[in-house]
Amino acid sequence: MLRGRWLLPGASLALGAGLGAALTARRRAEGREAEGLLGRLPLVPAVAAAAGPPALPGSGRTELTKYGLPGLAQLRSRESYVLCYDPRSRSALWVIEQLNRETLSGTSDRAACDFQEDDSVHEYHRATNADYRGSGFDRGHLAAAANHKWSQKAMRDTFYLSNIAPQDPHLNQNAWNNLEKYSRSLVKNNKNIYVCTGPLYLPRMEADGKMYVKYQVIGKNNVAVPTHFFKVLILEKETGEIELRSYVMPNSPVDEKIPLERFLVPIESIERASGLLFVPNILKRTGNLKAITAGNKH
Repeated sequence: MLRGRWLLPGASLALGAGLGAALTARRRAEGREAEGLLGRLPLVPAVAAAAGPPALPGSGRTELTKYGLPGLAQLRSRESYVLCYDPRSRSALWVIEQLNRETLSGTSDRAACDFQEDDSVHEYHRATNADYRGSGFDRGHLAAAANHKWSQKAMRDTFYLSNIAPQDPHLNQNAWNNLEKYSRSLVKNNKNIYVCTGPLYLPRMEADGKMYVKYQVIGKNNVAVPTHFFKVLILEKETGEIELRSYVMPNSPVDEKIPLERFLVPIESIERASGLLFVPNILKRTGNLKAITAGNKH
C-alpha cells in the first residue's frame, strides 16, 4: 500500500493529503525579547586559503589541519538573503530572507535581472545556465525575486544560480507561486516574516519493499533535482508572539486548487528530513511560540 510513496520522517507524504498536528510551546523567556533573526546569523565569507592551519575546537592536534580542511559550511550573505551552499547538489541547503512592508515595496524591475553563475562558488561545484537548458525544469528561486522589490540589487541577487534549484514548471508557476504570494500577504498582520526555503531529498519505498533516495541530475555539472521543497515561515507579531508555519510540496505538478493548508507539516518532520533545526534556535529567543499545522484555525 505504501509502494511508490514519498516518506517524510514521522509522516507519509501523499499529494493532497493534509499533514500536521497542533503544537504549542511555552517557555520562560531568557531575559530579552525576540529580535530580528536574520541579523543574528553568523555570517562568514567564502572559504579561502588560510595563512596557517585552522584551529579546531576541543583539539590541540593542529597538525591534522596542516594542509587545510577539504570543506566547510559555505555561507553567503547577500543583499536580500543568507544562504548555505551545498557543493554536492550544486544548489543551496537553505536560504533565509526577511519580509516586511518595506522589503515588498519599491520599483525594482524583474526584467532587468538575469540568471547568472555564482562566481564565489568553485567552478567544480557551480551550476550554469547551460545545465538547465533543455532539461525540462524551471530555474526555481528559493529566495523569491518578488520578495525584494525594495532594491534592484537585492532583487538581482536572487538570480544567482546558487539561489536556484531545478523545479517542475507546473509547480513553479502555480502552487509554489501561490505559496510565495501567500507568504508575502502575511506581512499585513505581522511585524516581520523570516522565510527559510530549501530542497528535500526524501526516501521512497519501491517495488522490492526497500527504501531508496533517488533523484535526477541535470546538465554536465549534475545539478541535483530535489524530490520536494520546504518553506518555513517564522512570523513575528506585534504582540511579541512567534508563529511558525512549515510547508512541504513535491517537486511535481500540483493542483493549484488544493488549499495551501493541506501542505502544512509538523516542523519536526522537516527538521528530521533536512538535518536542520528551527525550534531550538527560536526557543532561545522567545518562550512564546505557536506552531500552525493542518487543522489549526488560521
